[in-house]
Amino acid sequence: MSDHTAEEMKAHVKVYLSVFGVLAVLTGVTVGVSYLDLGLGASVTLALSIATVKASLVAMFFMHLKGEVKVVFQTLILTAIFFVFLMVLPLSHRMDDRSTPNAVQTASPSEADPHTADH
Repeated sequence: MSDHTAEEMKAHVKVYLSVFGVLAVLTGVTVGVSYLDLGLGASVTLALSIATVKASLVAMFFMHLKGEVKVVFQTLILTAIFFVFLMVLPLSHRMDDRSTPNAVQTASPSEADPHTADH
């Protein structure tokens, strides 16, 4: 920290305090919105929107991701690719079962359990 001047440190502290103030206000807004009768869908949408803004502020300033745009987008793209893959994988298996005419074959009770068959 010896390479930072006192003015730079004061500027950083001012930014952190400003972000903290915005987070505190948004927390108050979230609590206030919870008392409004907006209906379930609107309440959830509004609460998630406020939470997204708060999470973005924390990630950008407190986690120092503001200058890491390229890495963040690469991570988001990789996450989206994995998400699509994990959603398509079960669907492709299900579609494969549908394309097989007799995918599920049922056995008679005597064939299913050899111990119950009459000898």
